[in-house]
Amino acid sequence: MSPFTPEQSAAIRAEFPELSETVSGHPLVYLDTAATSLRPRVSVDLEAEFALRHTAAVYRGAHSLAAEATEAYDDARASIAAFVGARPHQLVFTSNATESINLIALAMRLASAVGSPARFTLAAGDEIVVSEAEHHANLIPWQELARQTGAVIRVAPITDGGELTADAVKSVLTSRTRVVAVTAVSNVLGIVNPVRAIADLGRATGALVVVDACQSAAHGRLDVETYGADFVVFSAHKMYGPTGIGALWGTSDVLAEMPVVLTGGSMITRVDYDSSDYLPAPAKFEPGTPRLTQAIGWAETLRYVDSVGVDAIAEHEEALGKELFAGVAAIPNVRIVGTAEGVRRVGLVSFAVEGVHPHDVGQYLDSRGIAARVGHHCAQPLHKRLGIDSSTRFSLGMYSTVDDVALAVAALSDVRKYFGED
Repeated sequence: MSPFTPEQSAAIRAEFPELSETVSGHPLVYLDTAATSLRPRVSVDLEAEFALRHTAAVYRGAHSLAAEATEAYDDARASIAAFVGARPHQLVFTSNATESINLIALAMRLASAVGSPARFTLAAGDEIVVSEAEHHANLIPWQELARQTGAVIRVAPITDGGELTADAVKSVLTSRTRVVAVTAVSNVLGIVNPVRAIADLGRATGALVVVDACQSAAHGRLDVETYGADFVVFSAHKMYGPTGIGALWGTSDVLAEMPVVLTGGSMITRVDYDSSDYLPAPAKFEPGTPRLTQAIGWAETLRYVDSVGVDAIAEHEEALGKELFAGVAAIPNVRIVGTAEGVRRVGLVSFAVEGVHPHDVGQYLDSRGIAARVGHHCAQPLHKRLGIDSSTRFSLGMYSTVDDVALAVAALSDVRKYFGED
């Protein structure tokens, strides 16, 4: 049972104008939140108003407008940091979580080339541990780092039901493990991984631990400190916020030690022709003009999420997710990717329809007004591990309803008949 009354749910949906659109003559049923969440009106309105009336050069101008913009930008960072249990100086703004991971990998590549600092260096034969359930964003940067340093990728296995256990990660850790990079919640399986236990194991070996929190940040209360990791990355557009901005959280000591990769203005204290001195984090990782309006919009989004209630949203999505999983599981010749037995899940279900390609499934669902994700979801190795090339995914948000679930399940039930497979 959802914690939202029908009236509360209607009020939430009214805040997302896109839900009033129609697709193929049907009301839009948006079940692609795991890819990109819709945006609340209040956030977009504030971002537009700020852009039109308050834009100025942050940290650079001495005039009143610049001072006001700088204060608003700093307040936005503080609000976003507080939402995820961080301190403002630990939160580096990036373009997205993918860039955040690349920033770490590039810093390690630079450190390895010059031989310091030791915590960030890799030598030939050193090891980078990932899991079979990773998004490409948490795999390919490490592949490149391994290729350029001579390091080796080691892969922690998942079970046939898609679970990643701490023991599985432990089985591939050695004295040469330098990085452990895992997702908190699989964007394909929807299964919540035991991140703290994995992080404790990784840090015990002396490895840097990186957590991809893109899906977990969107479906519950994120407290970065509780993960026990060195780095946590996430993106605004998965959290009802704007595109073009994400964050890299790091512990204070690891950010202080992490080498600078991108350079330019706004991140320095002294510049001569032969050398420069850098500001402390987060400024030393944010050269150039900052992501001003995006930060303002993201902070306002999170204030809206707080007003609805993070825990209430998580409870709502969990309740609907169980209905969605059960409804899809009951359809003959439809295989759900990942188990529901004994695991925590977010409101996300991926599946394969026997005899019908996922792209055809997606087109049929779209003809019924249902927006779903199709393909390998930027997780090709995971799909191969599970014996399929691709899948279709339904994913829920705070604005999803029981009716959305019912319409999606009913449409999916008709897919095989439509394509002559029944």
